[in-house]
Amino acid sequence: MARDSASELARRLARDAEAVCRHYLSNGRRQGRYWMVGDVRNTPGRSMFVRLSGPESGAGAAGHWRDAASAEHGDLLDVIRESCGFTTFRDVANEARRFLNLPRPELEVELNRPPSRKSPAPLGSPEAARRLFGMSQLITGTLVEAYLRNRGITALHETGSLRFHPRCYYRPDDHSPTETWPAMIAAVTDLNGHLTGAHRTWLDPDGFSEMTLGKAPIDTPKRAMGDLLGHAVRFGVAGDVMAAGEGIETMLSLRSVLPTMPMVAALSAAHLSAIILPDTLRRLYIARDDDPAGDGAMATLIDRAQEARIEAIVISPRLGDFNEDLRLLGFDAFRAASRVQIAAQDVARFMELAA
Repeated sequence: MARDSASELARRLARDAEAVCRHYLSNGRRQGRYWMVGDVRNTPGRSMFVRLSGPESGAGAAGHWRDAASAEHGDLLDVIRESCGFTTFRDVANEARRFLNLPRPELEVELNRPPSRKSPAPLGSPEAARRLFGMSQLITGTLVEAYLRNRGITALHETGSLRFHPRCYYRPDDHSPTETWPAMIAAVTDLNGHLTGAHRTWLDPDGFSEMTLGKAPIDTPKRAMGDLLGHAVRFGVAGDVMAAGEGIETMLSLRSVLPTMPMVAALSAAHLSAIILPDTLRRLYIARDDDPAGDGAMATLIDRAQEARIEAIVISPRLGDFNEDLRLLGFDAFRAASRVQIAAQDVARFMELAA
């Protein structure tokens, strides 16, 4: 019954697809027969497109959407679920009926039954990661945006993989009480865009300092959860060229001077060496961290790339990492140092917007 109800609601929403998009994807705009927006969670951008007209079902149906950056796709019920942060079909259906001015069907009214609670996901599991990311919010205007900008990162396009959680749980160890801190939540995804894990960076609500660089004053301000091996936090869609490195801030710093190059953050040296490379890849830039672990990951990844007939080019920071280069050397010096390490054909292709 739920499946039939969903299909009918989706068809009704598709009949007025543009109105649905204007309401739930308000950061986008119409372009021809499509509504363009950053992602299904209403992030500003142009990588997701919603078909505004077409048949009621099958290929090219109205209301169907696809995100070129994450490979996610779905219908307008998915738009309502993700943009509103709902986790149950009942909430999605009720919101859709509210939008369509439809009554709630009697079959979904549960009499004399206490409200059920969703069973907790196993601690640290991919499901727990999906729920954490789903209950977080867009970074625009939040402490996450301030944190990144204070670290010199102003190129925040295609950052739909990042979210803000105002009170994310943190437990120092098994014997300590749970604390809550604001956090940057990053989605770890596979090559198909499926969320497999999440990375948390707890932030200092009091703001930025040179000692903490904006991270919370706790023992381990960064932790990951879920299925991480081979996967990464992604910025842009990899084609024939991609850059890979360890940290989120590292890769976003490099993206400041290579704004159109797809990049991934593997989150650690061990995970960088094991990252799964796309079949389309022909040139891989390895953003090296200046430490022994970074050197080991670089060597392993070079070997793997060569076995797959992928050209591997190492980009090295002048200081400890690329964020230090950006903050301490300045944008122009960082861009100049990066430019001479990039293949000549990629300078015009990926650096022109950073001029």
